[in-house]
Amino acid sequence: MPSLGADMEAGTLVQWLVKPGDRIKRGDVIAVVETEKGAIEIEVFVNGIVHSFTVQEGEKVPVGTVLALIAADGEAPAVPTPPAIKPVPPIAPPPVRPVTPAAAAPPPRAEKQPAPAPGPALQPSPARLRISPLAMRVAMELGVDPAAVKGTGPGGAITRFDVEAAAKAKAAPPPTPPAAPAPAALKPARPAMMAADKQAAMRRAIAAAMARSKREIPHYYLGTRIDMSRAMAWLREENLKRSVNDRLLYSVMLLKAVALALRDFPELNGFWVDGAFKPGEGIHVGVAISLRLGGLVAPAIHDVDKKNLSEIMTGLHDLVKRVRAGVLRSSEIADATITVTSLGEQGVEHVFGVIYPPQVALVGFGKIVEQPWAQAGMVGVRPVIMASLSGDHRASDGHRGGLFLAALDRLLQEPERL
Repeated sequence: MPSLGADMEAGTLVQWLVKPGDRIKRGDVIAVVETEKGAIEIEVFVNGIVHSFTVQEGEKVPVGTVLALIAADGEAPAVPTPPAIKPVPPIAPPPVRPVTPAAAAPPPRAEKQPAPAPGPALQPSPARLRISPLAMRVAMELGVDPAAVKGTGPGGAITRFDVEAAAKAKAAPPPTPPAAPAPAALKPARPAMMAADKQAAMRRAIAAAMARSKREIPHYYLGTRIDMSRAMAWLREENLKRSVNDRLLYSVMLLKAVALALRDFPELNGFWVDGAFKPGEGIHVGVAISLRLGGLVAPAIHDVDKKNLSEIMTGLHDLVKRVRAGVLRSSEIADATITVTSLGEQGVEHVFGVIYPPQVALVGFGKIVEQPWAQAGMVGVRPVIMASLSGDHRASDGHRGGLFLAALDRLLQEPERL
């Protein structure tokens, strides 16, 4: 069970997306885990074959629990898997379970009575329908049987809209009788309560992480104003060359500038673990995204410093879309080496954020506002943005933090190099 947040202690295995004997490769999604921040798709980081499951669907287990055994490529031919599994047989004999069925010879017939079991055994298969975790939750809340819903998504996958349409069709007949309105009025109450419970759970998770951050991390805060006139002029010219669907937002320039600046300030890019700083293996920028029902998540765009602006724009669009649909991958939640938050769309000019542990820095941006700007003895009006840095004093200091913000400013003055 992966750790998908500083506040996460346990998770519930909602669904296996593979079965024993399946061949898998690095990056494949093999399971869905429910956390207080929603359903997360779990990726695998090795190539191999699924040998067996050690945790079943519906079980809630602590972080670090082994979920499955995988025979990695190269092991199967050499047959090192059997030795690894031999320690398990000694555990199987000790449980006296095999002896009890043997002693009760008559019950074997009782086992044949579960012949109906094949029937229920087929019922879990609907759980393996092509359906997103969000659609499954909506189906449970609205009392819709997913097996009876026709999917319109890619490959026939069932989407949230398919479930809601099925719920509306199911509720259509009742409107005629006068008694129908009453149940119809009652149904929304339950989903609303469930949504409120989920929102409350997310608020608790965020509160736990932020309380830990303020309790454990000695924060320092720095801020600077950055002239965005060159960056915005370049962006206007660049977007004129692009189709409407391919145009860039200024936020992708901010993300790229942060990532490039971090190359010279690695002490801001990583984690504080076991009393020491651990540098990030790449520059994976977590982007704070608000959820429609409240709360937020900060999934990562990987290797931002190596991507061009178009690739970052595509990644940002994809992240926002999947965050709102409730479909994120474990690596996107756990891999962020620094977080960037922007509240410019909400009209906020200054943002001084709280670091998300175990990260050691957070960069904040406000909205772009026109302000008086003096340069070379001349005063004019420029589009200006307030950039801030929240740093962990255990990993860096204000001197280095100030140099980082100065580097960020220089990069935004040469947007064509981003």
